[in-house]
Amino acid sequence: MNRNLTLLIAFAFLFIRLSGQSYPLIIPPNIVLPSDSTIKNKLLHSLNEFLILKEKPNSTNPYIQNEDLPATSALLDEMKEIEKSGKYKDDHFYKAYLTNMTQLPDSNYLIQISYIGNHNDTSLLRASFSLISKKSGAQFYFNSPLKQNTLSWKFETIDHTRLYFKTKLNIANAKNYFKYIDRFDKKLSAPKLPTEFYCCDNFQEALHLAGVDYKSDYNGYVQNNLTATENNTVLIVNGSTNAEFKSFDPHDLWHSRSHKVISTTLLNRPVDEGIAYLYGGSWGYSWKQVLEKFKIFASSNPNADWLALYNESKNYDEKGKYPLNVDFIINALVIQNLENEKGFSAVIELLSCGKKEKGNENYFRALEKLTGITKADFNEKVWDLIKTN
Repeated sequence: MNRNLTLLIAFAFLFIRLSGQSYPLIIPPNIVLPSDSTIKNKLLHSLNEFLILKEKPNSTNPYIQNEDLPATSALLDEMKEIEKSGKYKDDHFYKAYLTNMTQLPDSNYLIQISYIGNHNDTSLLRASFSLISKKSGAQFYFNSPLKQNTLSWKFETIDHTRLYFKTKLNIANAKNYFKYIDRFDKKLSAPKLPTEFYCCDNFQEALHLAGVDYKSDYNGYVQNNLTATENNTVLIVNGSTNAEFKSFDPHDLWHSRSHKVISTTLLNRPVDEGIAYLYGGSWGYSWKQVLEKFKIFASSNPNADWLALYNESKNYDEKGKYPLNVDFIINALVIQNLENEKGFSAVIELLSCGKKEKGNENYFRALEKLTGITKADFNEKVWDLIKTN
Protein backbone atom coordinates (compact mmCIF):
# COMPACT_ATOMS: atom_id res chain seq x y z
CA MET A 1 0.00 0.00 0.00
CA ASN A 2 1.16 3.53 -0.78
CA ARG A 3 2.84 5.02 2.32
CA ASN A 4 0.98 8.33 1.98
CA LEU A 5 -2.34 6.51 1.70
CA THR A 6 -1.50 4.44 4.80
CA LEU A 7 -0.76 7.61 6.76
CA LEU A 8 -3.95 9.24 5.49
CA ILE A 9 -6.07 6.26 6.64
CA ALA A 10 -4.32 6.19 10.01
CA PHE A 11 -4.95 9.91 10.44
CA ALA A 12 -8.60 9.47 9.48
CA PHE A 13 -9.09 6.76 12.13
CA LEU A 14 -7.32 8.94 14.71
CA PHE A 15 -9.55 11.89 13.82
CA ILE A 16 -12.69 9.76 14.17
CA ARG A 17 -11.51 8.41 17.52
CA LEU A 18 -10.62 11.84 18.87
CA SER A 19 -13.83 13.37 17.54
CA GLY A 20 -15.82 10.67 19.28
CA GLN A 21 -13.88 11.25 22.48
CA SER A 22 -14.22 15.00 22.36
CA TYR A 23 -17.99 15.11 22.03
CA PRO A 24 -19.62 12.38 24.13
CA LEU A 25 -22.69 14.48 24.93
CA ILE A 26 -25.83 13.98 22.81
CA ILE A 27 -27.99 17.11 22.57
CA PRO A 28 -31.65 16.45 21.65
CA PRO A 29 -33.24 19.08 19.36
CA ASN A 30 -35.70 20.30 22.02
CA ILE A 31 -32.97 21.52 24.41
CA VAL A 32 -32.83 25.31 24.81
CA LEU A 33 -29.20 26.43 24.54
CA PRO A 34 -27.67 29.89 25.11
CA SER A 35 -28.59 32.25 22.28
CA ASP A 36 -25.09 33.73 22.17
CA SER A 37 -23.19 31.34 19.89
CA THR A 38 -19.81 32.13 21.49
CA ILE A 39 -21.09 31.30 24.99
CA LYS A 40 -22.95 28.23 23.70
CA ASN A 41 -19.92 26.80 21.92
CA LYS A 42 -17.57 27.51 24.82
CA LEU A 43 -19.98 26.05 27.38
CA LEU A 44 -20.65 22.87 25.39
CA HIS A 45 -16.97 22.38 24.64
CA SER A 46 -16.09 22.77 28.33
CA LEU A 47 -18.88 20.42 29.38
CA ASN A 48 -17.72 17.73 26.96
CA GLU A 49 -14.14 18.05 28.15
CA PHE A 50 -15.30 17.86 31.77
CA LEU A 51 -17.17 14.62 31.02
CA ILE A 52 -14.22 13.10 29.17
CA LEU A 53 -11.92 13.83 32.09
CA LYS A 54 -14.31 12.46 34.73
CA GLU A 55 -12.49 9.11 34.67
CA LYS A 56 -9.22 10.78 35.66
CA PRO A 57 -8.36 11.66 39.29
CA ASN A 58 -10.86 14.31 40.33
CA SER A 59 -8.21 16.72 41.58
CA THR A 60 -6.64 16.90 38.10
CA ASN A 61 -9.81 17.97 36.30
CA PRO A 62 -9.15 21.55 35.09
CA TYR A 63 -12.88 22.25 34.84
CA ILE A 64 -13.36 22.19 38.63
CA GLN A 65 -12.46 25.20 40.79
CA ASN A 66 -10.46 24.33 43.87
CA GLU A 67 -13.04 25.59 46.38
CA ASP A 68 -15.68 23.31 44.79
CA LEU A 69 -13.48 20.22 44.62
CA PRO A 70 -14.68 18.23 47.71
CA ALA A 71 -18.39 18.32 46.83
CA THR A 72 -17.79 17.91 43.10
CA SER A 73 -15.43 15.00 43.78
CA ALA A 74 -18.23 13.16 45.61
CA LEU A 75 -20.50 13.71 42.60
CA LEU A 76 -17.85 12.69 40.07
CA ASP A 77 -17.23 9.44 41.95
CA GLU A 78 -20.87 8.56 41.24
CA MET A 79 -20.42 9.39 37.54
CA LYS A 80 -17.32 7.28 36.92
CA GLU A 81 -17.77 4.39 34.47
CA ILE A 82 -21.47 5.18 34.29
CA GLU A 83 -21.47 4.31 30.57
CA LYS A 84 -20.60 0.65 31.25
CA SER A 85 -23.10 -2.20 31.23
CA GLY A 86 -22.02 -5.54 32.67
CA LYS A 87 -25.32 -7.11 31.61
CA TYR A 88 -24.87 -6.19 27.95
CA LYS A 89 -21.05 -6.44 28.04
CA ASP A 90 -20.61 -3.00 26.54
CA ASP A 91 -18.35 -0.32 28.05
CA HIS A 92 -20.25 2.40 26.15
CA PHE A 93 -23.82 1.10 26.40
CA TYR A 94 -25.21 4.14 28.21
CA LYS A 95 -24.92 7.44 26.32
CA ALA A 96 -24.87 10.90 27.87
CA TYR A 97 -27.88 13.05 26.92
CA LEU A 98 -28.22 16.71 27.81
CA THR A 99 -31.74 16.92 29.27
CA ASN A 100 -31.79 20.51 30.53
CA MET A 101 -29.72 23.70 30.49
CA THR A 102 -31.22 26.59 32.43
CA GLN A 103 -29.57 29.98 32.92
CA LEU A 104 -29.31 31.06 36.56
CA PRO A 105 -28.33 34.44 38.03
CA ASP A 106 -24.72 35.63 37.65
CA SER A 107 -24.32 33.86 34.28
CA ASN A 108 -24.44 30.43 35.91
CA TYR A 109 -26.24 27.45 34.36
CA LEU A 110 -28.06 24.47 35.81
CA ILE A 111 -27.14 21.49 33.65
CA GLN A 112 -28.84 18.11 33.80
CA ILE A 113 -27.49 15.00 32.09
CA SER A 114 -29.01 11.55 31.78
CA TYR A 115 -27.24 8.33 30.81
CA ILE A 116 -29.56 6.21 28.67
CA GLY A 117 -29.03 2.93 26.84
CA ASN A 118 -31.22 1.22 24.27
CA HIS A 119 -31.93 -2.50 23.98
CA ASN A 120 -34.55 -4.03 21.68
CA ASP A 121 -36.13 -0.59 21.13
CA THR A 122 -36.42 -0.08 24.90
CA SER A 123 -34.75 2.92 26.53
CA LEU A 124 -33.02 2.11 29.82
CA LEU A 125 -32.19 4.93 32.24
CA ARG A 126 -28.94 4.34 34.12
CA ALA A 127 -28.58 7.67 35.95
CA SER A 128 -29.34 11.39 35.92
CA PHE A 129 -27.07 14.09 37.31
CA SER A 130 -27.28 17.84 37.97
CA LEU A 131 -24.35 20.23 37.71
CA ILE A 132 -23.89 23.93 38.20
CA SER A 133 -21.76 25.66 35.58
CA LYS A 134 -19.96 28.86 36.58
CA LYS A 135 -18.13 31.23 34.25
CA SER A 136 -14.88 32.73 35.48
CA GLY A 137 -12.97 34.81 33.00
CA ALA A 138 -13.10 32.98 29.68
CA GLN A 139 -13.48 29.58 31.36
CA PHE A 140 -16.56 27.59 32.34
CA TYR A 141 -16.28 25.40 35.44
CA PHE A 142 -18.62 22.71 36.80
CA ASN A 143 -19.52 21.79 40.34
CA SER A 144 -21.97 19.86 42.49
CA PRO A 145 -25.14 21.76 43.47
CA LEU A 146 -24.61 20.73 47.13
CA LYS A 147 -23.70 24.20 48.39
CA GLN A 148 -26.50 25.88 46.46
CA ASN A 149 -29.03 23.30 47.66
CA THR A 150 -28.09 23.94 51.31
CA LEU A 151 -27.74 27.74 51.31
CA SER A 152 -30.52 28.10 53.91
CA TRP A 153 -29.07 25.45 56.25
CA LYS A 154 -27.55 26.26 59.63
CA PHE A 155 -24.22 25.00 60.87
CA GLU A 156 -22.53 24.05 64.15
CA THR A 157 -18.80 23.44 64.71
CA ILE A 158 -17.77 20.44 66.84
CA ASP A 159 -14.02 20.00 67.22
CA HIS A 160 -12.64 19.78 63.64
CA THR A 161 -16.08 19.16 62.06
CA ARG A 162 -18.60 21.64 60.71
CA LEU A 163 -22.12 20.16 60.77
CA TYR A 164 -24.69 21.52 58.32
CA PHE A 165 -28.34 20.93 59.25
CA LYS A 166 -31.76 22.21 58.24
CA THR A 167 -33.46 23.45 61.41
CA LYS A 168 -32.74 21.51 64.62
CA LEU A 169 -29.80 19.50 65.94
CA ASN A 170 -29.37 17.43 69.10
CA ILE A 171 -25.98 18.85 70.05
CA ALA A 172 -25.35 16.33 72.85
CA ASN A 173 -25.90 13.35 70.54
CA ALA A 174 -23.86 14.96 67.78
CA LYS A 175 -20.93 15.51 70.15
CA ASN A 176 -21.16 11.91 71.33
CA TYR A 177 -21.22 10.72 67.71
CA PHE A 178 -17.97 12.53 66.92
CA LYS A 179 -16.38 11.26 70.12
CA TYR A 180 -17.01 7.74 68.82
CA ILE A 181 -15.51 8.70 65.46
CA ASP A 182 -12.45 10.12 67.17
CA ARG A 183 -12.07 6.95 69.25
CA PHE A 184 -12.48 4.62 66.26
CA ASP A 185 -10.18 6.65 64.01
CA LYS A 186 -7.43 6.64 66.63
CA LYS A 187 -7.63 2.86 66.81
CA LEU A 188 -7.48 2.66 63.02
CA SER A 189 -4.64 5.22 62.86
CA ALA A 190 -6.80 7.30 60.51
CA PRO A 191 -5.71 10.93 60.08
CA LYS A 192 -7.76 13.64 61.79
CA LEU A 193 -8.81 16.03 59.01
CA PRO A 194 -11.15 19.04 58.84
CA THR A 195 -14.59 17.67 58.00
CA GLU A 196 -17.76 19.07 56.41
CA PHE A 197 -20.74 16.97 57.47
CA TYR A 198 -24.24 17.38 55.97
CA CYS A 199 -27.11 15.93 58.05
CA CYS A 200 -29.73 14.46 55.69
CA ASP A 201 -33.01 12.70 56.41
CA ASN A 202 -32.02 9.69 54.30
CA PHE A 203 -29.74 8.60 51.48
CA GLN A 204 -32.11 9.66 48.73
CA GLU A 205 -31.99 13.22 50.05
CA ALA A 206 -28.19 13.03 50.27
CA LEU A 207 -28.03 11.95 46.61
CA HIS A 208 -30.33 14.74 45.48
CA LEU A 209 -28.45 17.44 47.38
CA ALA A 210 -25.14 16.35 45.87
CA GLY A 211 -26.50 16.27 42.31
CA VAL A 212 -27.40 12.60 41.82
CA ASP A 213 -31.02 12.90 40.71
CA TYR A 214 -31.28 9.18 39.97
CA LYS A 215 -28.94 6.20 39.86
CA SER A 216 -30.23 2.70 39.25
CA ASP A 217 -27.68 1.24 41.69
CA TYR A 218 -29.52 2.91 44.56
CA ASN A 219 -33.10 1.85 43.93
CA GLY A 220 -34.69 1.33 47.34
CA TYR A 221 -31.67 2.52 49.34
CA VAL A 222 -32.70 4.28 52.57
CA GLN A 223 -29.34 4.61 54.36
CA ASN A 224 -25.90 5.32 52.93
CA ASN A 225 -23.37 8.15 52.66
CA LEU A 226 -21.56 10.08 49.97
CA THR A 227 -17.97 10.93 50.86
CA ALA A 228 -14.86 12.53 49.40
CA THR A 229 -11.47 13.64 50.66
CA GLU A 230 -9.92 16.56 48.77
CA ASN A 231 -7.88 19.63 49.69
CA ASN A 232 -7.00 17.93 52.98
CA THR A 233 -10.71 18.09 53.87
CA VAL A 234 -13.24 15.29 54.36
CA LEU A 235 -16.76 15.74 52.98
CA ILE A 236 -19.60 13.54 54.27
CA VAL A 237 -23.13 13.87 52.92
CA ASN A 238 -24.70 11.67 55.54
CA GLY A 239 -27.80 9.68 54.72
CA SER A 240 -27.32 7.08 57.46
CA THR A 241 -28.00 9.16 60.58
CA ASN A 242 -31.25 11.05 61.01
CA ALA A 243 -30.97 14.74 60.17
CA GLU A 244 -31.46 16.03 63.72
CA PHE A 245 -29.16 13.50 65.44
CA LYS A 246 -31.96 12.18 67.62
CA SER A 247 -30.00 8.94 67.82
CA PHE A 248 -27.20 7.01 66.16
CA ASP A 249 -25.85 3.46 66.11
CA PRO A 250 -22.19 3.04 67.21
CA HIS A 251 -22.20 -0.45 65.65
CA ASP A 252 -22.84 0.91 62.16
CA LEU A 253 -20.51 3.81 62.80
CA TRP A 254 -17.63 1.38 63.42
CA HIS A 255 -18.28 -0.25 60.04
CA SER A 256 -18.30 3.10 58.23
CA ARG A 257 -14.93 4.02 59.78
CA SER A 258 -13.23 0.63 59.31
CA HIS A 259 -14.29 0.45 55.65
CA LYS A 260 -12.56 3.77 54.99
CA VAL A 261 -9.22 2.44 56.19
CA ILE A 262 -9.25 -1.26 55.24
CA SER A 263 -10.13 -2.46 51.76
CA THR A 264 -13.26 -4.60 51.67
CA THR A 265 -11.24 -7.09 49.59
CA LEU A 266 -9.15 -7.75 52.71
CA LEU A 267 -11.67 -7.19 55.47
CA ASN A 268 -12.99 -10.26 57.31
CA ARG A 269 -16.66 -9.67 58.07
CA PRO A 270 -16.99 -11.87 61.21
CA VAL A 271 -14.02 -10.03 62.75
CA ASP A 272 -15.41 -6.65 61.68
CA GLU A 273 -18.76 -7.56 63.24
CA GLY A 274 -17.01 -8.74 66.40
CA ILE A 275 -15.35 -5.34 66.81
CA ALA A 276 -18.70 -3.64 66.18
CA TYR A 277 -20.29 -5.85 68.90
CA LEU A 278 -17.53 -4.97 71.34
CA TYR A 279 -17.62 -1.20 70.78
CA GLY A 280 -21.21 -0.64 69.71
CA GLY A 281 -23.40 -3.58 70.69
CA SER A 282 -25.92 -4.69 68.06
CA TRP A 283 -29.55 -4.05 67.10
CA GLY A 284 -29.93 -1.54 69.91
CA TYR A 285 -28.45 -3.88 72.54
CA SER A 286 -25.35 -2.72 74.40
CA TRP A 287 -22.18 -4.83 74.48
CA LYS A 288 -23.10 -5.90 78.02
CA GLN A 289 -26.54 -7.09 76.87
CA VAL A 290 -25.16 -8.89 73.80
CA LEU A 291 -22.62 -10.70 75.98
CA GLU A 292 -25.23 -11.62 78.61
CA LYS A 293 -27.44 -13.22 75.95
CA PHE A 294 -24.44 -15.24 74.76
CA LYS A 295 -23.67 -16.45 78.29
CA ILE A 296 -27.26 -17.64 78.66
CA PHE A 297 -26.93 -19.55 75.39
CA ALA A 298 -23.59 -21.05 76.48
CA SER A 299 -24.94 -22.18 79.88
CA SER A 300 -27.86 -23.87 78.08
CA ASN A 301 -25.44 -25.68 75.75
CA PRO A 302 -22.67 -27.13 77.96
CA ASN A 303 -21.57 -29.53 75.19
CA ALA A 304 -21.48 -26.90 72.46
CA ASP A 305 -19.07 -27.44 69.57
CA TRP A 306 -17.88 -23.86 69.20
CA LEU A 307 -15.86 -24.57 66.07
CA ALA A 308 -18.93 -25.94 64.26
CA LEU A 309 -21.13 -23.15 65.56
CA TYR A 310 -18.53 -20.55 64.49
CA ASN A 311 -18.37 -21.92 60.96
CA GLU A 312 -22.18 -22.09 60.86
CA SER A 313 -22.49 -18.49 62.11
CA LYS A 314 -25.20 -19.78 64.44
CA ASN A 315 -27.82 -17.32 65.71
CA TYR A 316 -27.60 -17.63 69.49
CA ASP A 317 -30.69 -15.49 70.19
CA GLU A 318 -33.27 -17.47 68.24
CA LYS A 319 -36.21 -16.03 70.18
CA GLY A 320 -35.01 -12.48 69.64
CA LYS A 321 -36.30 -10.10 66.98
CA TYR A 322 -32.87 -9.83 65.33
CA PRO A 323 -30.08 -12.40 64.94
CA LEU A 324 -26.97 -12.40 67.13
CA ASN A 325 -24.24 -14.58 65.69
CA VAL A 326 -21.84 -16.96 67.45
CA ASP A 327 -18.87 -16.10 65.22
CA PHE A 328 -19.35 -12.38 65.83
CA ILE A 329 -19.53 -12.65 69.62
CA ILE A 330 -16.56 -15.06 69.80
CA ASN A 331 -14.51 -12.59 67.79
CA ALA A 332 -15.54 -9.80 70.16
CA LEU A 333 -14.10 -11.83 73.06
CA VAL A 334 -10.96 -12.72 71.09
CA ILE A 335 -10.42 -9.08 70.09
CA GLN A 336 -10.89 -7.84 73.64
CA ASN A 337 -8.03 -10.09 74.80
CA LEU A 338 -5.88 -9.50 71.72
CA GLU A 339 -6.05 -5.71 72.03
CA ASN A 340 -5.18 -5.88 75.75
CA GLU A 341 -2.18 -8.12 75.10
CA LYS A 342 -0.77 -6.85 71.80
CA GLY A 343 -2.51 -3.55 70.99
CA PHE A 344 -4.89 -2.64 68.22
CA SER A 345 -2.35 -3.16 65.44
CA ALA A 346 -2.75 -6.90 66.07
CA VAL A 347 -6.53 -6.52 65.86
CA ILE A 348 -6.14 -4.81 62.47
CA GLU A 349 -3.99 -7.71 61.27
CA LEU A 350 -6.74 -10.18 62.19
CA LEU A 351 -9.38 -7.89 60.66
CA SER A 352 -7.38 -7.79 57.40
CA CYS A 353 -6.97 -11.56 57.03
CA GLY A 354 -9.27 -11.64 53.98
CA LYS A 355 -12.92 -12.17 53.13
CA LYS A 356 -14.72 -15.02 54.83
CA GLU A 357 -14.10 -18.26 52.96
CA LYS A 358 -15.33 -21.83 53.27
CA GLY A 359 -14.09 -23.32 56.52
CA ASN A 360 -12.68 -19.92 57.54
CA GLU A 361 -9.17 -21.20 56.75
CA ASN A 362 -7.63 -17.74 56.31
CA TYR A 363 -9.16 -16.61 59.60
CA PHE A 364 -7.80 -19.57 61.56
CA ARG A 365 -4.32 -19.10 60.11
CA ALA A 366 -4.29 -15.48 61.27
CA LEU A 367 -5.88 -16.40 64.62
CA GLU A 368 -3.19 -18.98 65.36
CA LYS A 369 -0.40 -16.58 64.39
CA LEU A 370 -1.74 -13.77 66.59
CA THR A 371 -3.19 -15.64 69.58
CA GLY A 372 -1.89 -19.20 69.45
CA ILE A 373 -5.48 -20.50 69.24
CA THR A 374 -5.80 -23.40 66.80
CA LYS A 375 -8.73 -25.31 65.42
CA ALA A 376 -7.74 -28.20 67.68
CA ASP A 377 -8.07 -26.19 70.91
CA PHE A 378 -10.67 -23.67 69.70
CA ASN A 379 -13.47 -25.21 71.76
CA GLU A 380 -11.43 -25.13 74.95
CA LYS A 381 -10.21 -21.56 74.38
CA VAL A 382 -13.71 -20.26 73.71
CA TRP A 383 -14.94 -21.75 77.00
CA ASP A 384 -12.02 -20.00 78.73
CA LEU A 385 -13.05 -16.68 77.16
CA ILE A 386 -16.65 -17.15 78.28
CA LYS A 387 -15.64 -17.98 81.87
CA THR A 388 -13.34 -14.97 82.19
CA ASN A 389 -15.92 -12.43 80.93
